[in-house]
Amino acid sequence: MRLKFSAGALALAVTVSTAQAQDTVKLAIGQRGNWDTSVSEIGQRVGIFKKHGLVLEMVYTQGAGETQQAVISGSVNLGIAGGIMGALSAYSKGAPVRIISAETTGAKDLYWYVKADSPIKSLKDTEGKILAYSTNGSSTHGIVSAFMKQYDLKAKPTAVGGPAVNLTGVMSGQIDVGWAAPPFGLDQLDKGEIRIVASGNDADVFKGQTVRVNIANADYYKNNKDIVVRYMKAYRETVDCMYKDERCLKAYAEWLNISEAKAKRTRDEFFPGDAINPDKVVGLETIVKDAVDLKFTSQPLTKEQLMDLIQIPPR
Repeated sequence: MRLKFSAGALALAVTVSTAQAQDTVKLAIGQRGNWDTSVSEIGQRVGIFKKHGLVLEMVYTQGAGETQQAVISGSVNLGIAGGIMGALSAYSKGAPVRIISAETTGAKDLYWYVKADSPIKSLKDTEGKILAYSTNGSSTHGIVSAFMKQYDLKAKPTAVGGPAVNLTGVMSGQIDVGWAAPPFGLDQLDKGEIRIVASGNDADVFKGQTVRVNIANADYYKNNKDIVVRYMKAYRETVDCMYKDERCLKAYAEWLNISEAKAKRTRDEFFPGDAINPDKVVGLETIVKDAVDLKFTSQPLTKEQLMDLIQIPPR
C-alpha cells in the first residue's frame, strides 16, 4: 500500500510540476477574428499550445501599428500580423524588433469598399475622398500607400482603425472608402449594402508577396529563444490543423459565433493554399526596394541587417 501511495503521490507531483512548467507568452494581435490572425486563439482553444508547454495571454489591437508599438515597448512579447513595411521601418530606426515568421502572403483577404449607392466606382474616383487604412505601419497602410503611387491618386489616406469602425463610418457617410477582411463584411456584401472597389491584390507591389509578419521584442527573443521556438512549433501545427482538421474550423466558428459554412467560406475564398504559411518571407528583395519607394525606409536594408531582423526558427 505504501508503494502504491508513493507512486500516486509521485504521479500527482509530476502533474503539478508539468502544470507549473507552462510558460506564459503575451501576444498583441491585430484585428480580432480575421482567419489569419486567429491561429493563436484557435491553437489555444484546441489544446495545441498547451501541449507545447505554453499559455497565451492575448490582447487585440486596431491594427499592426498598435501591435508593433506594444512589442517595441516590451508590454507584450510577440506581435501577430504586423505589416512587413512597418517592421522594416521600425528596425531601420533602431527599434528592438525581430521577425519570427511570415504571417500572410498575398493580399486577397483585404478589400476596400463603399456604400452601395456611392458614386465611387473605382479607386480612380477617390479624389479628395477619405481612403481608409487601419493604423500607421500596418499592411493596410502599406497597400493604401501603394494604391496612391500606382494609380496616382489624389485621395486622403486616413488611419481609421479596425473593420467595425470603418463600417460605421462608411454607412454614416463619414468615410468614403473603408476597408475590411472576412468574415467581417460578408453579410453586408451579400445583402448588397456595400460594394467592393478594390482588393489588396490590386496593389502590384503586394500581390504574391508577404504582407504581414509575426514579430518579437528583440530582448525577449534573445533571452527566451526556447519559448519562441516552441511557440512556432505550436503555431505551425495549428496552421496545419486549420486546413486539415475540422475541429479547428469548428473552434474558429464557435469563437466568432458564426456558422461553420461562413468560416469555411472565409478560409477557402480568401486564404487559399500557402497564404498563411509561416516558414518563408516571400518576395523579400522586392519588398526591401518597395519599402524605400513607399517611404517606409530611407534606404534599402542590407543583407546583414535582414539576417539580423529575420530570425525564423527552423521547422
